[in-house]
Order: sequence, then C-alpha cells, then structure tokens
Amino acid sequence: MSTSAAEPAGTLLVVAKAPVPGRVKTRLTPYFTPQQAAGLARAALRDTLDAVLAAPARRRVLCLDGAPGPWLPAGIEVVPQCAGGLDARLAAAFALCDGPALLIGMDTPQVTPELLAEGLDFSRTDAWFGPAPDGGFWALGLAEPDPALLLGVPMSVPHTGRVQRLRLTESGRTVRDLPALRDVDTPDDAVRVAARAPATRFAVLHAELCAAVR
Repeated sequence: MSTSAAEPAGTLLVVAKAPVPGRVKTRLTPYFTPQQAAGLARAALRDTLDAVLAAPARRRVLCLDGAPGPWLPAGIEVVPQCAGGLDARLAAAFALCDGPALLIGMDTPQVTPELLAEGLDFSRTDAWFGPAPDGGFWALGLAEPDPALLLGVPMSVPHTGRVQRLRLTESGRTVRDLPALRDVDTPDDAVRVAARAPATRFAVLHAELCAAVR
C-alpha cells in the first residue's frame, strides 16, 4: 500500500479505440448508423478523458488502438496498444507504470473524477476492482502493477470479472470494490447510461440521435 488519499499520485490508464466508423461500437448498429455509433464512441471517450483530467493523478495515459484526432484534449499522454488479445493489451498498459495505477476503458462516460480518485487511493487496499453488470469489469487498480495478473484471463465472456477478481485475491492482495458501472455496448446500455448521466456529451448526443430517428 504505497499512496495516501491526500497526495496526487499514480497513473490513470484509459484503454480505447479511436472512434472510427465501422471499427467502434458496432453492436449499436443497425439502430444507429456506423457514423452515429462512432460519434457516440467519441462522445463517451471525451467524457471519460474529461473525468481523467479532473482526477488527481501524477500521469494520465491513453493506450490507443488507432490514431489520435481532434477529440484528444491536452494533458493526455498517448501510447499505441500492443498486438494480441485484450488480456495482453491490458497487461501491457500496466507494464507502462512504475507505481500505483488505475485502468479503465472508454465505455463508461458516466464515470466521475471522484470515483477515479477513490480508485487511486491505495491507503487501505492493494487493489481496486470495478465490476460491470455484464460480468466483466470497468476498472482495475493495482498498488503494485503486475502484468501477469491479467495474462490468460478470458476476456469478453460472462465470467471475466469473476476470474479477474479471483486472480487478485489468490495473489494475496487485499481487494476493495468500486461501484458497478455499465459499459455502453448495446442500444439498451446506451439508454441506461445516458439516463444516469444526462449532462454528459454522450447523453446529449444520444438524445439528439434518438430524436432524429423518431
């Protein structure tokens, strides 16, 4: 346990795809066009990066699959994702860190700076785990990052979160849970997330797009 809540320390990692039509949020189609789905992905990513910039951290890193664009705000370090499965890419993100780190994705635009600050406070735990309703996880925090904790974890299946959390406890780490957050994967997810965070870019754009198709 290497940080206290009072000191801005640690790294915030965001793992994301560049919001390119046809490459992101494909499960939102055909309700939305590929261009609209990419727009929602871009809005969600901007909301996420806004929260990251407002949270206390020593370093803020976007691990990006694709090229950065005008949506990228200042103050975010960009590194390319490595090749391989999602477990390898998440492990590689943690390998960038020499101290405490919290990793999140681009699919939770409802995330707040306060939640991120909590996930970087390792004064009373060795690890943070943020469960998602689909059985995965939206956040993973490690006081002492170890990429091996992620390698081999089956990703994007209903038991991903259970396996990952078990990895943490079996390593001897104390684990605390962050509140569950829903990833935006399907049109129903989009409706629920927009309702929870109506002031976000994501929710505003979602309302505009839904009004246009009525």
